[in-house]
Amino acid sequence: MAGALNGVRVIDFGQYVAGPLAAMLLGDQGADVIRVERPGGPSWDTPANVTWNRNKRSLVLDLTRPADRETAKSLVASADIVIENFRPGVMERLGLGSTAMTAANPRLIYCSLPGFASDDPRAHIAAWEGTVAAAAATYRPHSETGRPIYNALPLSSSYAAFLGAVSIAMALNARERDGIGQVIEVPLFDATFAAMGYQGLRIHNPAAAPDAAAMARMMGWTRQFECKDGRWFMYHAGNDNARDFFEATGAAAWAAPDLSPEELRQRTEELFRTRTAAEWEALCEQVETEGAICRTSAEWLQNPHALGSGMIVDTEDATLGTVRGPGINVRMSDTPGSIRSNRPTPDQHRAEILSEIAAPRPPTPSAPIVQTMRAALHGIKVIDLCIILAGPTSARTLAEFGAHVIKIDSPNRPGIAFHNDINRGKHSILLDLKTEEGLAIFWRLVADADVVVQNFRKGVAERLGIGYEDVKARRPDIVYGSMNTYGRVGPYADRPGHEQIAQAASGMQERYGGDGRPTLAPFAVNDYGTGFMGAYGVALALLERKRTGKGQHIDTALAYTGTMLQSAFLNDYAGKGWDEARGQHAIGSGPLHRAYKASDGWLFLGARQSDLARIPALADLRSAEGKALEATLETRFAKDTIDGWVTLLNAAGVGAQPCVPEVRRLMDDPWVQSHGLSITREHEGFGSITTNGPSPRLSRTPTRPGRPAPKPGADAPEILASIGMGAEMERLIRDKVVVTEGVIAR
Repeated sequence: MAGALNGVRVIDFGQYVAGPLAAMLLGDQGADVIRVERPGGPSWDTPANVTWNRNKRSLVLDLTRPADRETAKSLVASADIVIENFRPGVMERLGLGSTAMTAANPRLIYCSLPGFASDDPRAHIAAWEGTVAAAAATYRPHSETGRPIYNALPLSSSYAAFLGAVSIAMALNARERDGIGQVIEVPLFDATFAAMGYQGLRIHNPAAAPDAAAMARMMGWTRQFECKDGRWFMYHAGNDNARDFFEATGAAAWAAPDLSPEELRQRTEELFRTRTAAEWEALCEQVETEGAICRTSAEWLQNPHALGSGMIVDTEDATLGTVRGPGINVRMSDTPGSIRSNRPTPDQHRAEILSEIAAPRPPTPSAPIVQTMRAALHGIKVIDLCIILAGPTSARTLAEFGAHVIKIDSPNRPGIAFHNDINRGKHSILLDLKTEEGLAIFWRLVADADVVVQNFRKGVAERLGIGYEDVKARRPDIVYGSMNTYGRVGPYADRPGHEQIAQAASGMQERYGGDGRPTLAPFAVNDYGTGFMGAYGVALALLERKRTGKGQHIDTALAYTGTMLQSAFLNDYAGKGWDEARGQHAIGSGPLHRAYKASDGWLFLGARQSDLARIPALADLRSAEGKALEATLETRFAKDTIDGWVTLLNAAGVGAQPCVPEVRRLMDDPWVQSHGLSITREHEGFGSITTNGPSPRLSRTPTRPGRPAPKPGADAPEILASIGMGAEMERLIRDKVVVTEGVIAR
């Protein structure tokens, strides 16, 4: 079966991570991706290119040569999509910028993934991953030393790639309707705000903030524990079946509310030392609660579920031989993604590509060009059944691109976690789907819906009678998105989980913790990333539905995302070495890509050896290397302030940024606020709340944050009236089918 992007041509000018990864996500879903490689090979020669450059064809062009630039222009003229991640202005100077290319090809979708936005004062700065991450508060201070904790995973680049792919899929939907392309910009810095998520949330009225004591108590159980065999185990107490776990272990007798935090810590640690990590994982599976061994990345590559679900696959590479690495992220039932070809050798497809652009492409049937600007998902209705983060983020993203989203929450839950972060732009109803009439209301809402999204454990929606096959039987054209922890196939498919579990299982916690206690990554990167990948799959399915009239089932998972986010290092082949920086004491990957302490704090340096010659204060070090270079730089940087060094280095064209120590400082930054990445608005029942805003910027169909999250259940009258049941409101409340009070936003 053809992929959803079959027949779509992508020109990939990307280097390093963001551009190649975004183009790979499109290629995995059927797009014809032509990779324009520079002479001498990729800027980062890494085994990860085996993953990022699969499903592509290769053409080597030297864009400094006029003849090759003309060839590149011909390629772009034949394309549907261009992806590049150079600094703003680079492609314009080459004559390949978005303005010229979209003027020549009005149907073109031109996606730029720079380090900093084109209107960011730092747009000219060399935006290495480390400098962007430092500026985006990713490198948190160590609790004891205050040193920034470096994370080798390129989270900013990966999120830019994810959001770039989402935005392209949305722009394709708009083009299918309006007949014209547009320009997209997703800077790495901006994209990191999407990963921060609720950590950027601030309720300015302290009286309206969540119960910190209750949260702290749950976290006494929700953490890593050392086991009998010396291994670490991640347990999460937020699952509905946690009581069964307490009963099975005898903890129910002493896990009482009046136990002091210190007594709770001591007893739980003693409890977990009574069994091995594997025994704890088996028990959690038996009682259907949440727990996972804190595995290494190498173990995850061999894990039966990772292999059985296809999130880890083997491919053949001309240079490295058999390479094991990440598989397809988003699964689609009718247009499944696939790895159709392995990484090409440089210039492998030169003759056929040049032959194709020499012969004009057949005209593409398209809608007439409509200049009226409407949101990409204007007219699309979404039913959101999700809880916590991943699923609601998916629906929130659809709302940001213009969909009308009805959020159905259970009235039987005491509160809605992260409501003011993930439910903005939606309409809220509290509806008991376990009642006959509640289910009938659900079906009336689905009658004219386009999309249903849910993130229940596998089998839960089916038991409620609202699984994909149930909805499809009534609405064959429905697009149905499912998100959970481990996916829908493989030996762990029935297991519950949250962010912490996916990070533990896939090796992410062990990588970030190092030789000590496994440690959570600084943001809920799997939850939010899965939400964006779910929205990507929905957008692709909507695009396919416009062509065929058929809906389909979309499936993605936290573990899929955790695997893809580690794609820079999550691979295995003959001669593999696990030598990337890791652990809580890492501050960089080498002398020229690490944090340094200035006289008043920390900055991050991103440079090449050749850059040192351009800096008078460091020019004498241009031949120094390794530990000697590192030690001398430590001494030099300590003699001036952060601002002094950053100004000097940036003026010389060298990447450097302050290590922002906390998200709150970033959210209060005037430029961040003026750019719409931090927004403060009034929320009913809470007063003033700050949240992050959407990161992607689209020229014709811009994203919108939507209205502030409503009070849970506040839109019931409007929603019921829309299906002709407005007059039934009071009776439905009396019968507790619909609830409008009592469920709090947490």
